[in-house]
Amino acid sequence: MFVTFDLWHVPRRRAAQAAARMALDRPALRRTSGLAFSRLLGTGSGQRFTPLDADPSRWALLAVWDTPAAAREFERSSAIRAWARIADERWQVDLRPLTSRGLWAGRAPFDVPPGTSGTGTYRQPAKERADHDEAAVVVVTRARLTARRAVAFWRAVPPVAAELHGAGGLLFAAGIGEAPIGFQGTFSVWRDAAALRAFAYQGQAHAAVVRRTPRAGWYAEELFARFAVLDSRGTVRGADPCGPCPAERRGRYR
Repeated sequence: MFVTFDLWHVPRRRAAQAAARMALDRPALRRTSGLAFSRLLGTGSGQRFTPLDADPSRWALLAVWDTPAAAREFERSSAIRAWARIADERWQVDLRPLTSRGLWAGRAPFDVPPGTSGTGTYRQPAKERADHDEAAVVVVTRARLTARRAVAFWRAVPPVAAELHGAGGLLFAAGIGEAPIGFQGTFSVWRDAAALRAFAYQGQAHAAVVRRTPRAGWYAEELFARFAVLDSRGTVRGADPCGPCPAERRGRYR
């Protein structure tokens, strides 16, 4: 399995064109050879984890590929050319799943290794996970909110957002979602697994929300996935969020 995440920045005068691409690109993605799963995503600043965070200047594509070659072939597609015409900045990161649990639109998109149950509980072998403990990791969360619980959720999560942005070892974070209301997600890059664990287990606001989640009934569906960073290209606000990739890794999966 090979996963890519693209993030484009478009000038605000072209925001309407970018929003239109969310609809126009879907048929082409469905026809793309070697593409197992994809989502075109709006983004947000992640400052509050509410619809008020929506950022019309940044748009994303999360894609799961059968092979790296299929992902590279997509670079010549009309969809990528269309984004190149309207965007003034692009960042792309290549990923390999380390852990995944939960569902996205009824599917477990990162749970495809042979022998798995298909229920979204794939965990990479311990030795392979250990190889990435000192390297950058990416976390993707996604939830479909229960309509009657959405307002309660938005009231509860601003302290978590503040804690996230103050966390040591956080390299980049953004809200992601298929729509500004009802679909809640985050994409974050961490210096290493230790930094991620410190936030997950030591952050008081985060821990409180995690404890409250089962009884609060906020989510109709949720997913958490962690990835190893294989390669990173391009910039966000003029810099690569992952920093320079080690020479021995860069280009290996191209």
